[in-house]
Amino acid sequence: MVIARNLSVAKSKLKPLFSLSRFSPSLQNHHPLPSPAHHHRFAEGKGSSVSASPFPSSYSSCHPFTSAAAAKSQKPSSSLLLSRDGNVDEATPSAAVCPGCGIRMQDSDAKHPGFFVKPSSRDPSYKSRGRLVPIALESQVSSSLKKGFVEDSENPQTSAASTGGKFSGRPVVCARCHSLRHYGKVKDPTVENLLPEFDFYHAVGKRLVSASGARSVVLLVVDAVDFDGSFPRRLAKLVTEAIDENYTNWKEGKSGNVPRVVLVITKIDLLPTSLSPTRFEHWVRQRARDGGAGVIKKVHFVSAVKDWGLKDLVEDVKELAGARGHVWTVGMQNAGKSTLLNAMGKCAGGGSEAKVIHLTEAPVPGTTLGIIRVEGVLPGNAKLFDTPGLLNPNQITTRLTRDEQKLVQITKELKPRTYRIKVVGYSVHIGGLMRLDIEESSVDSIYVTVWGSPYLPLHMGKTENASTMFEEHFGRQLQPPIGVKRVQELGKWVRHEFTVTGNSWDSSSVDIAAAGLGWFAIGLKGDAVLGVWTYDGIDVVLRNSLIPYRAEIFEVAGFTVSKIVSKADQDLNETKRKRKVREVAVAADAA
Repeated sequence: MVIARNLSVAKSKLKPLFSLSRFSPSLQNHHPLPSPAHHHRFAEGKGSSVSASPFPSSYSSCHPFTSAAAAKSQKPSSSLLLSRDGNVDEATPSAAVCPGCGIRMQDSDAKHPGFFVKPSSRDPSYKSRGRLVPIALESQVSSSLKKGFVEDSENPQTSAASTGGKFSGRPVVCARCHSLRHYGKVKDPTVENLLPEFDFYHAVGKRLVSASGARSVVLLVVDAVDFDGSFPRRLAKLVTEAIDENYTNWKEGKSGNVPRVVLVITKIDLLPTSLSPTRFEHWVRQRARDGGAGVIKKVHFVSAVKDWGLKDLVEDVKELAGARGHVWTVGMQNAGKSTLLNAMGKCAGGGSEAKVIHLTEAPVPGTTLGIIRVEGVLPGNAKLFDTPGLLNPNQITTRLTRDEQKLVQITKELKPRTYRIKVVGYSVHIGGLMRLDIEESSVDSIYVTVWGSPYLPLHMGKTENASTMFEEHFGRQLQPPIGVKRVQELGKWVRHEFTVTGNSWDSSSVDIAAAGLGWFAIGLKGDAVLGVWTYDGIDVVLRNSLIPYRAEIFEVAGFTVSKIVSKADQDLNETKRKRKVREVAVAADAA
């Protein structure tokens, strides 16, 4: 064996991934960039598009955290053609689209979406024996050499194989994807406002419900712990109507491509293991029908993190797609579509890294920007597509900052936190985002179980003190929102009224769920009138109980013990101490 060091490496520029002629300044008919308020015409809401949403544009945008002033300061250069249509068509080469997020790649303006840096390439002969000098002739062994490679003198060509292809064939991703993958955040939030409008129906909807062409399979991806907030009702109704119409045409002998709907429930590892699978499936099918999904071919429960249910899902998708079918992965933002497809790629590839796809995964809403044709999962000429997540402006997470989202997002298995309330006139707060009031009751006791992120502080106390809680503790002990100023920014505090009925104290009968936050599970044997407070425009629904169990140890009145409450109490005590010191000093001077 001979250990050798490469003393000089000839570098050459990598050829452009695709021709940039379409970005030429001479292009006269480029599309103007829309305002940030019009992302996703097909956004989910109460029967209206984002443009018709009652919220400010910052709530309707795909990326609500970017200020309007910052957006105005970014003047797009007119020479760039920005596109989010991805590589659906064969005419669009895969290299022209970022394999992580689906945005069209460009290397001419670092301030625009899709920017990438061309990696330098090494001369194919840079590892040849003629360019290597034995270490015996080196005067000094550098520390970098200790991280080098050992090459077999008899077969120098095996060095590439010995590295497992680690340094070759890596896909180039845009700067935004690189920042999300390595730092968990968007590199430049103001760039998000330069993204062109994504018309979901034009780009995706009309394709998956087309009566002609390739067979359509729709993977409807829904978050298990935020089912109602992440279920795409408008899309489900669109597909159901297409199924009915195309099936009628098919029976009459006309062209009728009937879409197949596969409902995929992700993140089931976050649900309690004691939940009955049979009961859960019955609950899911009922909620899906209520949401507009009339015909469901298959239901799959999966966990991309734990690799649960992936093998069966991949096999069913292959069977339904056939040799030439098109599979469309659709769902709300942050439902876990990209994570699911990455896991399916590993499962379909049998663990072979050469076949593994890697879409960009991040807990940031709206990570996927364009349509991505996913390779290595389906055989033959069948195609699998990832699509940008639909925006639900009625989901509370669309109004929160990134730090506030971290407190709300559920990343661990759900644990119940239960209050036993014996008389009316008491309230339970979930952070500064939601409040439940016990207003009337025909029974002596009501069990209220909170299902949500363990990082959310709770408070139980008398309803008559609710206004004081709002003024003195929202943004402090009760977070999110983080900071008193954010309370006003989130909107108006409004009330919803629900009349609930239960037949058992041993288990919860109904849930009151807020989109993107969590839910109250109510256990009682009788009737009650409940008032639920949250910010205007947030979806709040009454449904059958998802998890009927409650905690064995009940919570006590007051604030739950948490780091947020502890830090807020310390700050409050320090403020009181300083105030007292000032008062003593003033009194001493007056004396």
